[in-house]
Amino acid sequence: MFQYEIARDGETVEQLLRNEWRLGKKQVHELRMAKAITKDGEPVDWKEGLPKGTKLTFTFEMPASSYKPTPTCNVNIRYEDEHCLIVSKPKGMTTHPNDASDTNTCMNHVMAHIQANGGKYAEHVHRLDQGTKGLLLVAKHPIAKSVFDRMIEEKSITRTYEAEVQGNIRSESGTINEPIGKDRHHNTRRVVSTSGQHAVTHYEVVKRFKGTCVVHLVLETGRTHQIRVHMAHIGHPIVGDTMYDARRTASGDYELHAIQLEFNHPFINEIITVKDQ
Repeated sequence: MFQYEIARDGETVEQLLRNEWRLGKKQVHELRMAKAITKDGEPVDWKEGLPKGTKLTFTFEMPASSYKPTPTCNVNIRYEDEHCLIVSKPKGMTTHPNDASDTNTCMNHVMAHIQANGGKYAEHVHRLDQGTKGLLLVAKHPIAKSVFDRMIEEKSITRTYEAEVQGNIRSESGTINEPIGKDRHHNTRRVVSTSGQHAVTHYEVVKRFKGTCVVHLVLETGRTHQIRVHMAHIGHPIVGDTMYDARRTASGDYELHAIQLEFNHPFINEIITVKDQ
């Protein structure tokens, strides 16, 4: 159950669900049939124009997510409300299980937190590679999952990353618009390929050192290894990312950090900006 306050005078429930949140036909039909939306304890007329500030209550059967909870939640929660939470995924941890034996992923830890607080649903909206640390958005009910998924597709959730790359990029900022596909000769590696998926990365140089520079990167798309592939493609692989032809570091690893998430929260109508230190 959650509440929503009408943000525009005269808006109907039909307009909210179909035009603003743009839920799928099946989901809208299920909400209508279940009389899931009420006002002052009574089912609401979906065609009635409602005054700004009208409080609607959404009550529906919450499905259970399949992630087995860890004994305790050992990921830091940077933001939470009744619709979503944003966690800081540690480096080396996968976002979600790939099989039943995989029970120490970020989503397993999130489920421990959800269940400890009386919930049973949590689904990640995007994902981070195992070697990437930082902010991950998680939906806490199916309506939020649908709306946030659409926002990711429409590029209205801004995801900013930070990385140190080899060499000094000549320009202060730029955009890499190159399709990415699988490497036929390497099971896990990706490459820029004309037959690959559309991929766009924006970058800005924020610090310069003798042989490297620090860049902030904003994703328009979310392809596997996108930042790693794109930076290597322009001749500036992430420091230590040997899979993409960077020099090996003392740690034998690379550092890529999802440092910020920003979006206009569709359920509370506020700009949410969360940073990871």
